[in-house]
Amino acid sequence: MAISSNVAPAPAPIKQTLSSAYIDFTGAGNDWAQQYLPDLMEKEAEIFGNRTISGFLSQIGAEESMTADQVVWSEQGRLHLAYEATMANATSFNVTKDADGVVPAAYDTNDTSKAHGIRPGDMVIVSSATTTQKAFVIAVAAAGTVTLNAYDDVALPASGTVKVLVFGSEYRKGTVGRTSVNTPGFKSYDNKPIILKDKYEISGSDASQIGWVEVSGEDGQNGYLWYLKAEGDTRARFTDYLEMSMIEAVKDTNTDATELLALQTGATGAITGTEGLFAAISARGNETTGITGVNAATDLAEFDAILAEFDKNGAIEENMMFVNRATALAMDDMLASMNSYGAGGTSYGVFQNSEDMALNLGFSGFRRGSYDFYKSDWKYLNDRSTRGMINAMDTVNAIRGVMIPAGVSSVYDQNLGKNLKRPFLHVRYRASQTENRKFKTWTTGSVGAVTSDLDAMEVHYLSERCLVVQGANNFMLMN
Repeated sequence: MAISSNVAPAPAPIKQTLSSAYIDFTGAGNDWAQQYLPDLMEKEAEIFGNRTISGFLSQIGAEESMTADQVVWSEQGRLHLAYEATMANATSFNVTKDADGVVPAAYDTNDTSKAHGIRPGDMVIVSSATTTQKAFVIAVAAAGTVTLNAYDDVALPASGTVKVLVFGSEYRKGTVGRTSVNTPGFKSYDNKPIILKDKYEISGSDASQIGWVEVSGEDGQNGYLWYLKAEGDTRARFTDYLEMSMIEAVKDTNTDATELLALQTGATGAITGTEGLFAAISARGNETTGITGVNAATDLAEFDAILAEFDKNGAIEENMMFVNRATALAMDDMLASMNSYGAGGTSYGVFQNSEDMALNLGFSGFRRGSYDFYKSDWKYLNDRSTRGMINAMDTVNAIRGVMIPAGVSSVYDQNLGKNLKRPFLHVRYRASQTENRKFKTWTTGSVGAVTSDLDAMEVHYLSERCLVVQGANNFMLMN
């Protein structure tokens, strides 16, 4: 309750409710008209729960140090020879793409002009939209044109696109062996680390004016703190940036280097960007928009299509799904509908599911075919101050989840010169015997330990890192 008065405030000789004896802490100047002192609540209200989103990469990947400006790794190519080709006529074709839809590089070690591994004497399957035939390869020209003859004496398609699979070879008695050699195919990828920075600052005057607040922050700063509470929030936000940048970052394709460097004068190097998780899957992995285009992977037919796509690649049996709330609920509804009682009500008596117990309408995983899927909500896709806000704004390009294979893959590390087994997903950070840039922090200024004449305390944060996505063909981005 507030009392308005035009009378100048004056203390009363005894404790009595006079209009001239109230102090207004919100008024301007000497216009004091507030009856009671405010009740200061010391404890900070946690209205957003746990505000951090970090922890995703630590659950599914690993972290390793590196000393170079670039990380390069090689991934195995496919073992068998399968191509997409264009028929030149009824007896020859030219290879245009490999089984992954990519223009293949030279395969023949004796003739690098050939962008395939088909050789004379091979038996192949040639399949068009309406026919599938077996044929024998008679010759391969210097330019890579393949001449063949069908075993069934039926003319092959004279034009159009066909798929070709090598399944063996045949030679006559007394003939010499192969005249050319196929080398194992592999693909090489690279990524560069980026430098992330942040800073917290408090002046010496503010640091000396202590105002205690009871807090319980995400970084473990529970209890009574003063200005260091803000430092803890800055540190927690920077930790989130370390993860968010590994998820969202893209490589720079901007040809105007001056534009990107405008705010960083006097620096060396360039703004190059780095390939994050979403960019790597979009470029080298798989994407699904769902049958209806509204929610990805929310009906059994769409999951069957996903299984068929995984069968074409590594066929990793265990996969982890990190999805937003809408997709998680849609998956729960899909799995519940598999129960014959799911549409009409709850079935009692199964697995001790009595009518008196709390009903669990959520599913943490399921098995379909030979694949196991483990589902988890991803706060980053739900939170209104992170990707959840972006997804709500642009529903056409919204990201509703990601499927990540469990386990490890074997790759050739060009820095170490040997094959190593690593998680499909891991972070590489710059480090040496004298400098570790995984998460570097230091304090400067004249508050506390004096390092300069600045009348403030500055807390600096720095990290240099990049993400390595191995075997992206086994990942699925749910749009």
